[in-house]
Amino acid sequence: MSPPLKRLVFLFCGLGFMFLAGWEAANVRETFRETSQQEVRAVGSEAPKVALTFDDGPHSQYTPMLLDGLKERGVKATFFIQGQNIEGNEEILKRIQKEGHLIGNHTFHHVRLSKVSEAEAVEEIERTSNAIYELTGVYTAFVRPPFGEWKKDLEFHVTMIPVLWTVDSRDWITQDKGQILDTVLPEVEDGSIILMHDEFESSVEAALQIIDTLQAEGYSFVTADDLLLE
Repeated sequence: MSPPLKRLVFLFCGLGFMFLAGWEAANVRETFRETSQQEVRAVGSEAPKVALTFDDGPHSQYTPMLLDGLKERGVKATFFIQGQNIEGNEEILKRIQKEGHLIGNHTFHHVRLSKVSEAEAVEEIERTSNAIYELTGVYTAFVRPPFGEWKKDLEFHVTMIPVLWTVDSRDWITQDKGQILDTVLPEVEDGSIILMHDEFESSVEAALQIIDTLQAEGYSFVTADDLLLE
């Protein structure tokens, strides 16, 4: 092979090696970039949270049905207990606690706290808290005022945290599973507190469908205190 031809071959070979090296380096950089982005997403992302809350129980038939569904799905919820409904349902209340759900206070007679005297409001709340304590050994720190009506400065007398909601299922009005789903699902977002009741079959069925739907969308279910105190 003549010297000029050899130089030409070496030149093309050199250019070929440079091209391959550059292509390989570009691949390495792209792979590193994609891996880094995936790691950032994995570290920085967190499942959106939502809290299911149930008022007015315990109910002798529907609360156990709801608890079965929650247990099957590995979901914890919040139950705001109406004091007058505890008698005869003591074992259900104990089960709520045993299975890791949060128990809150919903007054004894479901009164409008804003419409009664301060002394009566305190009595309604403390009577229910005492009844819950006798069965669970825990004084709840959370109270949901019926109708969302809180008496001004009442928290200073009962030293409890009032818990309202961001999504109202209106389940007690419609008592229709389809309408409940249509009301709740479009309104849910990260941090939502959903108001429902555990005294209607339609509410239990809708609640379990809400869980299935939102879990499929990547939501995790927490108790209300997880959202309020985070």
